[in-house]
Amino acid sequence: MTGKGCTQREVRRARYAVAAVFAVHGAVTGSFATRVPWIQDHSSVSAGQLGLALAFPALGASLAMPLAGRITHRFGARTALRGLLALWTLSLVLPSLAPNLLTLCPALFVYGATAGMADVAMNALGVEVENRLGRSIMSGLHGMWSAGALLGSAAGTLAAHLGSDARMHHVLAAAVLTVLGLVACTWVLDLQPGEDEEPPPRFALPPKSALLIGAIGFCAVFAEGASLDWSAVYLRHQLGTSAGLAAACTTGFTLTMAVARLAGDTVVDRFGSVRTVRASGVLAVLGGLLIVSAGHPAVAMAGFALMGLGIAVVVPLCFAAAGRSGPNPSQAIAGVATITYTSGLVAPSAIGGLAQATSLVVSFGLVTVLACGLAAFAGVLRAGERDRLRISRPDAAVPGPRS
Repeated sequence: MTGKGCTQREVRRARYAVAAVFAVHGAVTGSFATRVPWIQDHSSVSAGQLGLALAFPALGASLAMPLAGRITHRFGARTALRGLLALWTLSLVLPSLAPNLLTLCPALFVYGATAGMADVAMNALGVEVENRLGRSIMSGLHGMWSAGALLGSAAGTLAAHLGSDARMHHVLAAAVLTVLGLVACTWVLDLQPGEDEEPPPRFALPPKSALLIGAIGFCAVFAEGASLDWSAVYLRHQLGTSAGLAAACTTGFTLTMAVARLAGDTVVDRFGSVRTVRASGVLAVLGGLLIVSAGHPAVAMAGFALMGLGIAVVVPLCFAAAGRSGPNPSQAIAGVATITYTSGLVAPSAIGGLAQATSLVVSFGLVTVLACGLAAFAGVLRAGERDRLRISRPDAAVPGPRS
């Protein structure tokens, strides 16, 4: 896709606009996550039924994400993102309105489908802005997503503490976030398909390049999902800590990831994607070894902090590499996103099932083994890295991208 004579000032403005979009997207997730207990009570579902229902967002996202490229080609990047983001923010209201399991599942399916399509559209635009700036910004964009999720969680925690009805909370949050998202979309790049550019298929298998890059993302998201959902349980039941300290471990892990993502672009620009991911993998493995060998809560908490530091920038770099890996960035990004969403869906239940059969120590041993894959296979990001370096050095012999 091409833009209409964008100046560097407009590209820099687009960077901040996309960052705001990422923050809005994250805020929706944070707003929802804090009210899940209320939604469970309101819809009168058991823990097992809730677990089933919570699989539907990932299912909806996985099925709908390939459509994002087609929508972007039909309406242009800015209009497509504006519409998809508005659908996502407004879908926040649906789960809290569901009175039973039969309505909760489709509500969460729509919630996940709109989330996935907006995710692909905003990451594709983020990659395009990164290419035009000639330096890494994807880690910082995902850091803004984490910051938005933290803000949404904080507001949701306050609403839950005050005993507010989640329906009213989510209606208000959806209204505010929709307005913020529409305003932010005003300044994103207005990319349009080229005259000879074929529309992407409605549904297609991810290209081979996306499969390889997605495998790296799978390892990182598996470690993230395992740590987010099981770190507090690990400290509480494996090491016998208090509930408060166990919860603090999860919060610390989330904060570590957010800070690392916000600072990650500087590291990527200095050392490149491949070396950054290799070093990240080493940190994640060290964190995993501390977790499985911990005899004291402080050691395990340090391990989870290292794990968060090690995996923080991997998924942003996977999206960036996917967007530069072929002629259709949206399709490649959708492929990587589908794989990572699948990992996030599989990880919590896989950790729980393995822990049931063996122990949580063995479960996090598996996480540590997967973290080894980050260091071992980081080279698959090299092709996309070379393209970024070409763009950042316009005086090089290799011609730059279309503008």
